[in-house]
Amino acid sequence: MKYRQIGKTGLHVSEIGFGGEWMEKRSAEEVKAVIERCEEYGINILDCWMSEPNVRSNIGAAIAGHRDKWIIQGHIGSTWQNGQYVRTRELGKVKEAFKDLLDRLGTDYIDLGMIHFVDEEAEFNRIINGEFVEYVRELKNNGTIRHIGLSTHNPNVAKMSALSGEIEMILFSLNPAFDMLPASENIDDLFQDHYNEELKGIAPEREELYRICEREGVGITVMKGYAGGRLLKAESSPFGVALTPVQCLHYALTRPAVASVMTGCATPEEVDAAVEYEKATEEEKDYATVLANAPYHAYYGQCTYCGHCAPCPSHIDIALVNKLYDLATMQETVPATIKAHYFELSANASDCIECGSCEKRCPFGVEIIDRMKKTAQLFK
Repeated sequence: MKYRQIGKTGLHVSEIGFGGEWMEKRSAEEVKAVIERCEEYGINILDCWMSEPNVRSNIGAAIAGHRDKWIIQGHIGSTWQNGQYVRTRELGKVKEAFKDLLDRLGTDYIDLGMIHFVDEEAEFNRIINGEFVEYVRELKNNGTIRHIGLSTHNPNVAKMSALSGEIEMILFSLNPAFDMLPASENIDDLFQDHYNEELKGIAPEREELYRICEREGVGITVMKGYAGGRLLKAESSPFGVALTPVQCLHYALTRPAVASVMTGCATPEEVDAAVEYEKATEEEKDYATVLANAPYHAYYGQCTYCGHCAPCPSHIDIALVNKLYDLATMQETVPATIKAHYFELSANASDCIECGSCEKRCPFGVEIIDRMKKTAQLFK
């Protein structure tokens, strides 16, 4: 296992990390088996954003006696209310949930205290200038958390975080589907004979974010490295071809400032598949050739979250809404976390006025109005 430093924190983490999301519906024995497999490989960072009590207890039991082997990303603002996950900034509930996290994990400190899920700029400003961040600072000052982090899917919020001087590292959604856009408005120019390994194919705001994080010493840990599994199947990949876990990991790990990818593993075998990266050949890591040889029509009619559809007169973040819809429809039932993310948006699909301006700007011919209708119905 290779290790990288997270920005200026001084913490060295395995470049393959463990995202605990899929542990929520697993037994204590299954959780322990996954944790043990991670430890065998030298994985030393785990993310626990989940507020459901049993999964916290199961992870705590699995790391009992060897807490010192783990660097924990623990989230502040993820709460369990009336039997369900609720993201909140209400300090009483926040404090109760964070104490519950410490108790159930069997620890008196969290290495990376993550301000949980901030996806809008106005909310970031409220947090960073309000009582919420005062509480987080207090946790750091008394040693309950060692470093202040923040999780977001929004590159603008991530950029604000990196420049704030307050946030030391960011948990960010990163993969080729979320990052890439055509080099021009001409769909035939999407893939050239030679793929540029520099960041020429990435949306400019994301390219800027990664460079800023690298410059400022703000480390990135990655969520959604496989796009919720979407990239692993040709039929669900926006590229029309499947990538392997190794190729997805290589893409993320070659971005500036990235320290570790939090892989969502539900079984020891899925841990094995991720750790194959450590002994993979350059040919096996090569995602660029796969994408370069993808069918030219692979993007047509499919949202790649490039953002060309903006601005929306109803202030809908169309790319993010489409991303949440795609992630939701990959599951048998809509996951509570995705549903929560959707309803926390200040504007969502039900606010669409069907003006069609977005469709005129979309280089891929996505029927956005129809997708907004389907999304509104899905999350109804």
